[in-house]
Amino acid sequence: MGAQKKSGARVSEDPDELVRVPLQAVLLADSFTTKFRPITLERPKVLLPLVNVPMINYTLTWLESAGVEEVFVFCCSHSKQVINYLEKSEWLSQPNFTVTTIESQNSVSAGDALRVIYERNVIQGDFVLISGDTVSNMSLTQALLEHKERRKKDNNAVMTMVIKRSKPNPAIHQSRLGTDELFMAIDPNTKQLVYYEDRADQSRGTLQLDKSLLVDNPSLSLHHDKQDCYIDICSPEVLSLFTDNFDYQHLRRHFVKGLLLDDIMGYKIFVHEIHSDYAARIDNFRSYDTVSKDIIHRWTYPLVPDVMNFGHTATKLERQGMYRALEISQSQSAVIGPFTVIGSGTKIGNNTKISSSVIGEGCKIGSNVTIEGCYIWDNIIIEDGCKLQHAIVCDGVIIKSGAVLEPGVILSFKVVVGPEFVVPTYSKVSLFQQPIEEDSDEELEYADSTSVIGSQVDKSDVEIASKVLETNFSAASQLGVGGAGHVWSTCEGGLEEEWRHSVAPIPKDKILEAIKTMEDDIEFAQDDILLPPSGELKPNSNDSDDDDHEDSRDDSYYFEKEVEATFLRAVHENIQESHLILEINSLKLSYNKDTSDCAGALFYAMMKYALDTPHSSSDGLLQNVQAVFTKWKKALTSYLNGNDEQIEVILKFEEMCLESAKEFAPLFTTILHHLYNDDFVEENAILSWEDEKKDADEADKVFVKQAQKLIQWLKEAPEEDDDDEE
Repeated sequence: MGAQKKSGARVSEDPDELVRVPLQAVLLADSFTTKFRPITLERPKVLLPLVNVPMINYTLTWLESAGVEEVFVFCCSHSKQVINYLEKSEWLSQPNFTVTTIESQNSVSAGDALRVIYERNVIQGDFVLISGDTVSNMSLTQALLEHKERRKKDNNAVMTMVIKRSKPNPAIHQSRLGTDELFMAIDPNTKQLVYYEDRADQSRGTLQLDKSLLVDNPSLSLHHDKQDCYIDICSPEVLSLFTDNFDYQHLRRHFVKGLLLDDIMGYKIFVHEIHSDYAARIDNFRSYDTVSKDIIHRWTYPLVPDVMNFGHTATKLERQGMYRALEISQSQSAVIGPFTVIGSGTKIGNNTKISSSVIGEGCKIGSNVTIEGCYIWDNIIIEDGCKLQHAIVCDGVIIKSGAVLEPGVILSFKVVVGPEFVVPTYSKVSLFQQPIEEDSDEELEYADSTSVIGSQVDKSDVEIASKVLETNFSAASQLGVGGAGHVWSTCEGGLEEEWRHSVAPIPKDKILEAIKTMEDDIEFAQDDILLPPSGELKPNSNDSDDDDHEDSRDDSYYFEKEVEATFLRAVHENIQESHLILEINSLKLSYNKDTSDCAGALFYAMMKYALDTPHSSSDGLLQNVQAVFTKWKKALTSYLNGNDEQIEVILKFEEMCLESAKEFAPLFTTILHHLYNDDFVEENAILSWEDEKKDADEADKVFVKQAQKLIQWLKEAPEEDDDDEE
């Protein structure tokens, strides 16, 4: 079902074992948080649609493909909805893949859940621990092998955590998934985790480490460029440790940190880093947006829309990353932009424009509607003239004519927005009133009787839900004439969390403010001795010049990759050039690069995008180059203020023509001339580049020779101008 099983994902047991132990997994179908409220008051997070497929299907599909044979799904919040969904799905009838649900209404944390799993006595050996909001396509083979080999040598090696490189935004100390900057200390030889902190003091951009860490570990790598994938390979002792320690509630804050600080028992945690594979957990609305885009851009293959159908109408992949179900009705004048998904049964009216969005099934979208960067779920009505930007709209919502959803808006199930009404930035709207402090999770998110999703619950639940709505809903609407819904207020200090965790792009003023703070911090710390932000710490580290040089090369590589990813995000999400420049400037500060590094990295990203854009001839490639430089001229020229920066761009172009993008080689002179004509590089830069090549090897003069006519013309042009003046 779903993706094909990866061969060799199941690690075989020792030949002397009499009984074969199946590879098992514990899937937590509850995040035990309230970050997705008000939506999760009515539907469990694992059943929320992620690019039109319930989240839990991505997790189960990966577990099956990775060789897991038995999955125990722990259900708590809205447990009946999860159980009913699984019973109606095909998951309970898969060959060689058993899915069993375990229900508990009394558990309010991951620790409670694992204590229940321990009491049920269902885990027979090492198991995978994961939550049902995780998307991955990694192979478990190597991670399992490493874990088992360590266990043979040391019974105290109880857990292996999967991590991935992901440098956070240095200005706002946040990953692209909207999670806090994470600090890890890892033994580079054994891969043992010795320090884990996701709530470090960022007031001065410094980190305090206990001296004992450096004393006890002769070699230590300190990282702030790793992402915790929340995929753990655990020994059975993990369950007993939770049972023995009732103060262990949170998996990372309590359990992981508790083991790292415990010098008595000696239990150890190790890490397994993935590189080309994908793994990410949906922790908040920003990560929901990020992972959705990654799925649409096919970083998660084979977990992509045209494969993950799950009984729905087939979805077809078209040009420019557009996915369209076969049974849709679209006006000829409607424009569907790239990287958009349209679900079956949806109708789209005249002159409507949809870009970088996901539209669910059975939606009715009127004429002259603009939808940008939104997630429109199922059976939604959007009347004529509405404008929606970077919002999430849940099932059954009605948005009346001329209404506007500003960036970051969340409309929960069956909300009605009145005509011409503007829903302000970051508003969260629900038919339910905002819970007061006395309301407990058990009374709301953990009670199936409050659900109003008729398709997911039985008749008695719907009847009870209608009574709840009668008591909770006020006729005095906050959403205009004929509107229905309560706008939740933001608690003190909550606005900071809203923009950090929203599906909307980070506001420009917030980035400017953060960069200014970071520049002040750098100036403040100039005379201090600071540890490298990510790298290996050793005694006598001053002697390791070769290692420093290698680290510098690594930094340059990752800097270029980060700039390329930032540029592609700007292209696909239609981000303004000024915003792109801000993001590259923050990377410049983070990696301690200069302007010429930025110029070379951005030029490379632009040229690679032109090359990757479909074309059938050299003329087509030239047109791609001209188009990308026309659109993003302001961004690139902001880093080309001097001769050195312009020479760096020419050298980077040479390098591409010789190595990674040889298709550009015959066009070198033509494109260089274009760069000159459009004021990207000046005459002095081209002549200085030629001068630098005078003593180079012949092999390094290929493009200087190719460009001789252009160079000669530049040399003679001033003389002609002088003659004209005479």
